[in-house]
Amino acid sequence: MNNIAERHQYIINKVKQQGHVNVVDLCNELEVSSVTIRKDLKLLEDKGILFRTHGGATSHNPYMIDRPVNEKEKLQAGEKDKIGKTAAQMVEANDSIIIASGTTVLTMAKHIQPQESLTVVTSALNVALELMQHRDVEVLQLGGILRKSSSSVVGPYAIQILEDFFCSKFFLGVDGIDLDFGLTTTNSMEAHLNRQMINKSQKTIVLADSTKFGKRGFGKICGLEDVDEIITDEGISEHIVQVLDGMGVKVTIV
Repeated sequence: MNNIAERHQYIINKVKQQGHVNVVDLCNELEVSSVTIRKDLKLLEDKGILFRTHGGATSHNPYMIDRPVNEKEKLQAGEKDKIGKTAAQMVEANDSIIIASGTTVLTMAKHIQPQESLTVVTSALNVALELMQHRDVEVLQLGGILRKSSSSVVGPYAIQILEDFFCSKFFLGVDGIDLDFGLTTTNSMEAHLNRQMINKSQKTIVLADSTKFGKRGFGKICGLEDVDEIITDEGISEHIVQVLDGMGVKVTIV
């Protein structure tokens, strides 16, 4: 099938049927090179027919929009609860950790059972309110500009406070994970604060359900090379797990 119109129609039909296509599969099925397929996908994306992703394309827009926290809490609630519970088990006795904002890290906070003492630095008001119930947890709430959509603070005041601390682990929630672009959130100021949190932690652990993969937010937090571990659910594709493993990122599936 060397006719460009026929190839394009084949790709369009497959995207409609499956929701996504893979470059390697298309090369084998259409008996053309990966260069040809990538050109086809770019042309189809330019026409607004599909969206290119790492190693393929999808029918769904990968760019995330900002949603209120109470709306996001209802999405993939079961998966988030399992992810949060697994992350909470990584907190050790007498630990000092950073917890960012987001509904998945909030579920983690709900599952934390402190062993002896625990110090938590957080930008999220709902995380702080959850953890202040524990007698053995010392909460350091960052200050700054309040983002109502995420119930968290951002800005230079939060970054300035961070300069005085260094923690063992940073638990990060994200809006999107793209194998090429990295980790993103819908707010650029929040992305900048998250980058500083990475710099102030020995280990960065990302909490993200499988729907976050292949998505992009407006603000880039970091590349995948800055991530130590990702905790996600079984909806993640085997291809993505293999790519992350090749990058040295540990993937924990719950």
